[in-house]
Amino acid sequence: MARPTRRSRHTTRRSPAALLSLVAISLVASACSALLGPNVDTAAEDAGTADVVDDTPVFNPRDTDVPLAGDGGARSGNTNDVVVTNSEGIAATDGTVQNAAGIWPTDWTRTTIDMQSLAVGLGGSDTRDGIPPIDRPLFETVTQASKWLATDEPGALVRFNDEARFYPLSILTRHEIVNDRFGDVPIAVTFCPLCNTALAFDRRVDGEVLRFGVSGLLRQSDLVMWDDRTNSLWQQITGRSIVGDYAGTQLDFASTAIVSFGQFAADFPDGRSLSRETGFSISYGANPYEGYSSSNGPIGAFFEGEADPRLAALERVVGVSAGDDGDLTDAAYAFARIQTERAINDEVGGVPVAILWSGDTTDALDESRVAIGDPIGTALALDPVVDGQRLTFDANEDGTFVDAETGTQWTVLGRALDGPLAGEQLDTVTHRNEFWFAWAAFFPEGELRE
Repeated sequence: MARPTRRSRHTTRRSPAALLSLVAISLVASACSALLGPNVDTAAEDAGTADVVDDTPVFNPRDTDVPLAGDGGARSGNTNDVVVTNSEGIAATDGTVQNAAGIWPTDWTRTTIDMQSLAVGLGGSDTRDGIPPIDRPLFETVTQASKWLATDEPGALVRFNDEARFYPLSILTRHEIVNDRFGDVPIAVTFCPLCNTALAFDRRVDGEVLRFGVSGLLRQSDLVMWDDRTNSLWQQITGRSIVGDYAGTQLDFASTAIVSFGQFAADFPDGRSLSRETGFSISYGANPYEGYSSSNGPIGAFFEGEADPRLAALERVVGVSAGDDGDLTDAAYAFARIQTERAINDEVGGVPVAILWSGDTTDALDESRVAIGDPIGTALALDPVVDGQRLTFDANEDGTFVDAETGTQWTVLGRALDGPLAGEQLDTVTHRNEFWFAWAAFFPEGELRE
């Protein structure tokens, strides 16, 4: 399909104060438009195609007689995080947080964090779901999605069991959470635009299925989620509960990576892509965070302290968490290094990992429309072990990879194209594509692999 024309990259960097104003205006407008009724999105012009196809969504995960499984998922208090009793409750937060969240039935006395680190990202009182999650997602075929998604547009690829789904960032920037299900397993697909973190989690805790929402609160610029069972608060970048009944609980991860639509379509032609038919009146091609990723740093009102100076604050990294359960090691690899080497064979916490880079995946958080963002590529972390054999990779000139052990050719998403292992699919290792400032803030004991 035709590629939309990109503008040149911004030469004038916006100040954090100016960005705060722009983001606030865009998000308030987005939240208001979400209340207007059925989706009347006009973003199809991005694709630059005149072809007409039936755009009726073909798959509704809720159209099943199979009940959600209650067994599985996390158990409450399953981390070593210290849960302290805070006798002040919400009074330990600043006035803006109290105004936004003071009426919530959250147990504010149970926490694993300094309550002063919470900040308000949306104005007004009771900010829960001021940015509305998608609770009834619909999906379409790759062919249908190609009529409005450009080849290089980014999205979250989530694989669970034998299913692969693509969640365009042009939709996730406006909703941040999709409460989905894969068969009988409830999955939350999440994206924090301010940190560039896309992660998916099993929504079960103690046999209960949780519905996650956007709290309107932030911590170190990262999305703070809330659940509908206890109104506990959850840190998106870690998947851990930080305040409330579930404080100290770690959600189970599902395989997630930020990739381009074209890469998804090529590797998973039978996969499904999240439809724009969300029930909200939002133009999903527009970027409410225009200029953010080329700015000087995080928005000061949402981030405490100084960003770690070893890398530029908004340099993207692949942040890997691996090791024995409960004893994970965290390591970060700068996009600049990965793009240069294209294949890095390493170990994190004693676990083999392959960090690969390829493609022209666009930046969703800079230009006025996602489809015309600058190319930054796809970088992700894969588990390189097949049938007990560890593979090591070299990059080919055509953007594919070859392993030294069997000579099999692989895509950047870990699909074996040709050779003795043709047809194999590598799993991802838990990782994020966050901005450096966010990774350094949340994983201060982690190692920058240079």
